[in-house]
Amino acid sequence: MTAEEFEFVLSKVAPLITKTHTKLRRAITAKERLALTLRFLATGESFSSLSFQFRIGESTVSMIVSQTCEALHRTLCDEYLKEWLDIAEEFLQKWQFPHCLGAIDGKHITIQPPAHSGSTFRNYKGRFSVVLMAVVDASYQFKYVSVGAQGRASDAGVFAESDFKQALDRNLLSIPAAKLLPGSDMEAPFVFLGDDAYPLRSDLMKPFSFRQMDHAQRVFNYRLSRGRRVVENGFGILANRWRVFLSTIMLNPDKVQKVVLACVCLHNYLNEDKLKKYFVTPAGQVPWQDNFI
Repeated sequence: MTAEEFEFVLSKVAPLITKTHTKLRRAITAKERLALTLRFLATGESFSSLSFQFRIGESTVSMIVSQTCEALHRTLCDEYLKEWLDIAEEFLQKWQFPHCLGAIDGKHITIQPPAHSGSTFRNYKGRFSVVLMAVVDASYQFKYVSVGAQGRASDAGVFAESDFKQALDRNLLSIPAAKLLPGSDMEAPFVFLGDDAYPLRSDLMKPFSFRQMDHAQRVFNYRLSRGRRVVENGFGILANRWRVFLSTIMLNPDKVQKVVLACVCLHNYLNEDKLKKYFVTPAGQVPWQDNFI
């Protein structure tokens, strides 16, 4: 994150995290609160380590991280949204899959075992986690996230209980009506892409079974895989940018939810900001900066 990007994020969250001075002590500034939180998200350092670095008590560090993450989510969550047709066109141009509105998948966020939870949060890898289910567009932007499901739940189970499925069932997402496929007289609906764990629906497409596939089915699976992998790449970029995901987050599940949502919003902001630095040449798009992801 550049200094300009930091100042922009600070201008967004400052009204929500600025505290007033008292007669006994001066309040910690909004800039320090944001810097501390970003340090935690980017490194996954313990609160005791951050306490020594910023010369702030551990309990205060915990409170600042929780409050600032909540403020980041509130101020950035509605920014940088695209229309469905724009997303579908981007999938067609980049990954050659028409009528795609996004790729959906789940990711386990490793946490400390919550008190008195037994094996509720224990996943199939033997770790304790909460599940992040997300829909990602062709540019690795997160368009929908749901975090907090217990680690023992499968991707299909998380999807079945999500408000995303309920919105699909009730036609609340304003998904465009079916249209002709490019260069064809065949009409097809707009869909989301998932792996074999998800149910097959008219608005959710999954690959053919890997048994006894013909050539056309293999080609389809390859094309679907090209489109669906953006969600895997999105998770990878998210975890390597905010390295708190590469360690065990020593927080309760409700606070982990705030951390994840804040990281997703920051990820979208940084991605969108770097996309604006693209310029177009006759040969195609060229990154303006070498560190473009």
